[in-house]
Amino acid sequence: MPLRPHARPRAPLPAHGVHCNLQELTLLRVRAASLDLATPRSAARATGSGAPSRQRGRGLEFEEVRAYAPGDDVRTIDWRVSARTGRAHTRLFRAERERPVYLLLDQRQSMFFGTRGSMKSVQAAHAAALLAWAALAGGDRVGGLVLGSAGRQESRPRRSRRAVLEFLRIASEANAGLGPTVSSAEADPSGLAGALTSLRRLTRPGALILLLSDFHDWDADCELQLKLLARHCEVHGLEVHDPMERSLPPAGMAMFSDGRLQVLADTASADLREAYARESLQRLTRLEESFRTARARLTPLPTGIDAAEVLGRCYARRRGA
Repeated sequence: MPLRPHARPRAPLPAHGVHCNLQELTLLRVRAASLDLATPRSAARATGSGAPSRQRGRGLEFEEVRAYAPGDDVRTIDWRVSARTGRAHTRLFRAERERPVYLLLDQRQSMFFGTRGSMKSVQAAHAAALLAWAALAGGDRVGGLVLGSAGRQESRPRRSRRAVLEFLRIASEANAGLGPTVSSAEADPSGLAGALTSLRRLTRPGALILLLSDFHDWDADCELQLKLLARHCEVHGLEVHDPMERSLPPAGMAMFSDGRLQVLADTASADLREAYARESLQRLTRLEESFRTARARLTPLPTGIDAAEVLGRCYARRRGA
């Protein structure tokens, strides 16, 4: 059946494959229409973190200075203007009509793994695209950092389609740079902790920070930076993982590699599988505790599941909105 002229391209299916490209990340704008980042759901418990979300407002923008009137909040008195004029003046503020949304997208070599539908890197890129388009639709400025095998790249937050496309271009190029022959040595030795430190310098109070990573190098420095970020910003982490990282199947002898080293293991061994699952649970428990302590949200995002459905449980648009 021939295509109708001027027919719109269909939105891509859930994340699949080894790599993604800019076109499919762009088409995800259609699927992001059901998301509203301004109305986060209280579904954090249902999605795994169990931590309450401490919502922060979008902040206030200075509007003008006028003469003080009875009933005005004395905390808003502008003492410099008052001293210069000899009369008390107060500063007026208005709620911000938009806020910056920062996405930290991990596209490092550890994300180049997958046994269900797609690589973790592709799943994370799809989720980041959905969130970026949803933020733009909500009137927010969008930008962030992409961590790749060649280091990290910044996209300055702006409220425009071009800004989202710039971020997605950086994401798709970082994704294309991943492969089985790429060295797992980090181009940026500061790792995730360094990226979180950079976010602290870039963001301001009231921002929404979305972290999409497998958090494989989570450490005490990361915990500290998360706490400092979450003091003044809303932080939501999406822990991207493959089901095999939680538990090994009893498949027998198998070769494992990190891109540099290889190890042969007998996964038929119950002791090996139990030790593997125990270590995985310990890492996850520490990560969950870090987010809980910082009063930030953490949602598991496995491969093989539609990222739009997972995000919909967190940011479903209200009916009638």
